[in-house]
Amino acid sequence: MSDTIDCFTHPVARELDTCGLRCPLPLLKAKQALRDMAADEILRVLATDAGSVRDFQAYAQLSGHKLVAFAELELVYCYLLKKSVA
Repeated sequence: MSDTIDCFTHPVARELDTCGLRCPLPLLKAKQALRDMAADEILRVLATDAGSVRDFQAYAQLSGHKLVAFAELELVYCYLLKKSVA
């Protein structure tokens, strides 16, 4: 992950707002969105569930998708996931 990327303003192919949803829904919705995206496209996910931090970090390691950036601002968690080629 890079500290130089602003998670909230970086250009993305798609944005998914899961604020108000509890685990595991933010991650499940992100997985569905990534299925419809092309390789190397970036998905921004916004979430308010603190448990999503652990979920998205583990998912990135297991799935092969890259967690490009992560940030938290006023209890909103922002994730940038880059879809893997495979």
